[in-house]
Amino acid sequence: MSAQIIDGNRIARELKDEVKDGVQRLRAERGIVPGLATVLVGEDPASQVYVGMKNRDARDLGLHSRQITLAADTTEAELLVLVQQLNADPAIHGILVQLPLPPQIDEASVLMAIDPAKDVDGFHPLNVGRLSTGAEDVLAPCTPRGVIEILLRTGHDPAGRHCVVVGRSNLVGRPMASLLLRKGRGGDATVTVSHSRTPNLGTVTRLAEILIVAVGRPRTITRDMVRPGAVVIDVGVNRLEDPSSEKGFRLVGDVAFDEVSQIAAAITPVPGGVGPMTRALLMSNTLIAATALAARVSHTEASG
Repeated sequence: MSAQIIDGNRIARELKDEVKDGVQRLRAERGIVPGLATVLVGEDPASQVYVGMKNRDARDLGLHSRQITLAADTTEAELLVLVQQLNADPAIHGILVQLPLPPQIDEASVLMAIDPAKDVDGFHPLNVGRLSTGAEDVLAPCTPRGVIEILLRTGHDPAGRHCVVVGRSNLVGRPMASLLLRKGRGGDATVTVSHSRTPNLGTVTRLAEILIVAVGRPRTITRDMVRPGAVVIDVGVNRLEDPSSEKGFRLVGDVAFDEVSQIAAAITPVPGGVGPMTRALLMSNTLIAATALAARVSHTEASG
């Protein structure tokens, strides 16, 4: 057996086209242009690249994009003032504070300060709690949402299937399980959560009809740990030194791709799998936030 290689770039382009259409409709019908503010503190090269790509995506799809870059010695109080200003700005519907932040700033305090209705990363405790209780109208983290879209758009609906999530982070593993457990589109799965400290991990992962791996360790999942015919979604991105590469390194996932692809029914590559979906879902979340605002305004106008 040779697995179907899932093209995340293609699915991300498809989703971005849908977002672009939605942005145009919202502008035509309500005069609202979804606005995304990205905040970068410091000069971390990787963060600069990520923020730049997100802003380019926003502009390409017709969103209003605002990038704010602050000095590395910015204080927590200064950043919180900026967040409050963005919360109050009617032109901004989504706020993303790029992580990690410098050590003098408490990330939890900053995430807590973002208006939950503008929390397009889905990290605010209120959004996390609502997602865990099965709420449908909630801004969910982009990477897990991307995994759901990959599954649905490739004919691998998780409903009624046994999904095993490897990883328990607040960024991926936990919200991933919550999305799979939700009633309705993309949910209704039977879910097992495992992680790097799970004894005999392979005995758990071999139960999976759909295996989602986000453990942050290169090639953790090997062929003997995968059920033949399973769908394997590799969320991990790990940099390994490679002198033969022009860049001096190469990216690999948490799954041993070459061997697992020989027995899986479908598998995402790294790069080119889940990664492109994360940025696409950020744009989607911004559109959702702007659309929700338009609905609230309509309700207020009707009530008045």
